[in-house]
Amino acid sequence: MTPEQMMKLNNSFTNLMMDTHAVMSIRMMDMMGAIPTDADENTKMVSEKGPAFAEAMSALTSAALSGYRPDQIMAAGLEPLQREVSSNRARLEK
Repeated sequence: MTPEQMMKLNNSFTNLMMDTHAVMSIRMMDMMGAIPTDADENTKMVSEKGPAFAEAMSALTSAALSGYRPDQIMAAGLEPLQREVSSNRARLEK
């Protein structure tokens, strides 16, 4: 793995971490009653986890079985999670 590939993977991890932190913070503020959100937000929070992780695992497995490099395998697994978290962040920040 080249330094450029490693930095790209590190950037993907960092983006996921920052977006996840933002979503968790917004949801915690909602649970404390500090901000208004949809009444079914807690249900959404729980029900989205299984499908997102199943899709990530499927992408990881597919990339690994296709002979991709380790950084490509990790990136494939991160992509579905990042897509879900980014969607949540955009929706919750409105």
